[in-house]
This record gives sequence, C-alpha cells and structure tokens, in this order.
Amino acid sequence: MTDPTGDPRPPRNRDAARAGTRSGCPVQPVPTGSGGRPAYTVTGYAEAREALSDARLSKDTAAYFAGKESRRRLHPALAQNMLASDPPRHTRLRKLVTGAFTTGAVRELRPFIGRVTEDLLHRWPVGERFDLVAGLAVPLPVIVICELLGVPPTDRADVRRWSAELFAAGEPDVIDAASHALAGYMRDLITAKRRAPGGTLLDRLIAARDGDDHLSEDELVSLAVLLLVAGHETTTNAIGNAVLALLQHPTELERLRRDPDAIASALDELLRFDSPVSTATFRFSTEAISLGGTDIPAGVPVLVALGEANRDPARFAAPGVLDLDREAAAHLGFGHGVHRCLGAPLARAEMEIALRAVLTRCPGIRLAVPAEELRRRRTRLVRGLVSLPVLA
Repeated sequence: MTDPTGDPRPPRNRDAARAGTRSGCPVQPVPTGSGGRPAYTVTGYAEAREALSDARLSKDTAAYFAGKESRRRLHPALAQNMLASDPPRHTRLRKLVTGAFTTGAVRELRPFIGRVTEDLLHRWPVGERFDLVAGLAVPLPVIVICELLGVPPTDRADVRRWSAELFAAGEPDVIDAASHALAGYMRDLITAKRRAPGGTLLDRLIAARDGDDHLSEDELVSLAVLLLVAGHETTTNAIGNAVLALLQHPTELERLRRDPDAIASALDELLRFDSPVSTATFRFSTEAISLGGTDIPAGVPVLVALGEANRDPARFAAPGVLDLDREAAAHLGFGHGVHRCLGAPLARAEMEIALRAVLTRCPGIRLAVPAEELRRRRTRLVRGLVSLPVLA
C-alpha cells in the first residue's frame, strides 16, 4: 500500500513536475526508482484538466496495489474513502456528505467562522511578532471542521498532530503510525457517539451506517478521517499562502485593505498563484491512453501537478504575476471533474473571513523576517508554510 498521497516517487524525483514545466513538456515519464515502469507527471493546464476528468485514470488505490508487496503498514480503512474510489462507489459516498458543504450550509457556518477568527486574532499581542500560520491558519480550519464533525475540543491538538504526520514526506513509519492513530481515534469517537448521539455531521453519517444505507464500518471510519484531514489541511495552506502572496505584492494588499468586499473575488487568483495542493491524489491508467501527445501505457501511476498547471503560461498569461484583475475561476486549485474538492465552499469562506479580519485589524501587517528565511512544509501533496512570522 502506498502513502496517503499515492505518490510512488522517491525523494529525488519530487521536483519532476517543475522540471516538466521548465522543459515545455506537459506530460512526461518520471522514474519511480523501483526498476519498474515509470510514473507519468502532468504539468500542462489543458492536459491536467483532461486527466482529472478522464474515467480511464482510476483512483481505486486498492485495485492498483492489490497483490503488490509492500513494507508499508497504513491502516486499511484509509483506502476506503472517496478519494480512493471510482464511480459508482465514489458517487454513493460523496452523496452522503454533499449537503454539509453546499453554499447554503456554509453560509450558516459563517458567523461561527467569524467568531473563531476574531478570537484567534485577539490573542495577537499589539506591536509584537505573530506567527500567522500557528496562530490563525492552522487553528481556524481545525476548529471549524472539528466543530462540524463533533470532535471534542480536548482532542483537537492530537487530531492536528496526526494529520500533519500523515503528510510527512520521506517518513513512511511516521505516516503509517499516524494513519493508525487517526483511524483508531475515529473508531473510538464513533463508538462514543453511538452511546450518546448528537446532531453533528458525524452523527448523521453514523445514522446512515446504522440505518443500512450501504455504508460499511470501514467506509464510515475512512470517510470521517478524510473529512477531518482534508477539511483543514488544504485551507491551512491556502490562508498562509494567500497572506504571503499579498505581503509580497503590497499594491494588491493595499487594494484589498481599502476594499475588503473585493476579497471574495480575489480568492481564485490567490489560489491559482500559490496552490495549496501541489499534486492531485493518486491516479493510474486502466488502459493505454494518449495525453498531451504522450502515450501512457496501462497500469501506471499518473500524477497531476495542480500547482504547475495553474502556472501554465499557455492558459494564464504571465503566470508568475499576482493579478487580482485576472479571470482565474478556472484554476485547478480545487481539482476538476467528479473528484473536485467537496469542501471548496467552506475553504473559500474561511479564506475570505480570515483575510478580511487580518487586513481590517492589522492594516500595517508586514513580514517579520526576510522572505528567503521562510520555510515550506516538506510534503508530497500539499504546499504550505511551516510558519509565517508577521508584525502589524
């Protein structure tokens, strides 16, 4: 079994996506280091969009890794989620949770998101250095998704730690241990909620499972873990990346500070400019296909580099420029096709509310360290900052 990102590349090949963009080749083979057939990386925008909606590129990780020897010890329940499934199973699982993330449902959450944001920023000592990642970008989406699922406040620090460890690139033992910790925790939480039911999203999923809604216990655990992890990891990175982008483009920052109502329309360009997900989750070819003029054999991993596709000059002119007037709604930061991020409306709401609060409360916000000293998280899937020290 592979890691949660489904990325079979060894560490030396993690920059292959950027190499593909630099070489002008939108689809290219990448050695896996195992001596077998290569994986393929997609960096072109048009090719990425096509790949994300091609049913011949399966996400059924259990089928791909069946019979393959591995020293990995990921918890098996983690292979039962929507991101590791194809229709009709994917359709069935997604239908169970779609209602919780509609625009209308998210609108009802906005007052809660606003209160949490204000509470977190209230802890920022006036005139002192503040880590915007640790102080806002991390806790805000964690608190929101935990509230939605019914995770007690006393457990949220553990949940955040296990989630971060699940993306620890180059540390397979840490990833495996985190998968077991999360799955074990979720089984215990489900047991506790069966004893004392409530009105959270997790309670509704338990009711669906216990009402024989064709949802297995492993699927229930896996779906809950996916919502918990995906419900905050991407948004954490999106908030940090967006604030950094604005701090490095003071004209655009001042523009939004003067007109906070424009923040909502600026989100697409911010998500395109520095995508919080660098590579889409695992896919493999179920038959030989041709993509971007490259022939891809059957049975090989195909890795879609979302961040690089969003910087494809064939789709976005001057892609390295942050242009808040750009029409960027077609960016791939949330994916595309049937697997497009279910939580996109919630992530956008959290980003908008957080950015508005930061720019309103801290009009003089600036980096507290030189930009070259900032460090990125070392992960294969998500792209975000370890910390973002700022002053107001």
